[in-house]
Amino acid sequence: MTQPLMPMATAVWLVDNTSLSFRQIGELCSLHELEVQGIADEQVAQNIVGLDPIVNGQMTWADIERCQKDSSASLELVKDEIPAKIRSGGARYTPVSKRQDKPDAIAWLLKFHPELTIAQICRLVGTTKPTILAIRERSHWNMSEIKPVDPVLLGLCKQGELDEAVEKSAPPVVEEEVEETDSGTDGAELDASEKVTEAEDVASES
Repeated sequence: MTQPLMPMATAVWLVDNTSLSFRQIGELCSLHELEVQGIADEQVAQNIVGLDPIVNGQMTWADIERCQKDSSASLELVKDEIPAKIRSGGARYTPVSKRQDKPDAIAWLLKFHPELTIAQICRLVGTTKPTILAIRERSHWNMSEIKPVDPVLLGLCKQGELDEAVEKSAPPVVEEEVEETDSGTDGAELDASEKVTEAEDVASES
């Protein structure tokens, strides 16, 4: 699904001006429900000014009202006659205002998800290997001021991206092999039967 321009700002406006569910807003803006809840609780996007999607022609109020009446319905963007170009893959861009939060996010990931690789942390937070190593080894120049904070709450990555990375890095479940004891038992029973047979032979000879 195509997301609106400035999805976080759009989500802020929808939270403040509508009674849409967190799921509906998250689905439209490509955000996790917990991120939308964080916006409502003023824990996420505190400094972002809401963007009215109706004024810029991306949505209609009639569609919003339709979804407010039916929580299972999904919001729809007004289709543009000229489709926008899709940005090709590349390095994650982090706004300047968010860059100072990266060390806190790295510290959180290293503390609560040590199974993540350096490459995964780089992709999630948009940082570099030397920075991660410096924080891991506690040699970072600003180490005394770094406090672990969830990168999702900081707006550096999405909850779905974090969950996917954790799932990929989780160790595979190895089923315990059941020891086979039947062969040992059968051998013991065989030895016992042989001894009984030998004893009967001796008795018959005597």
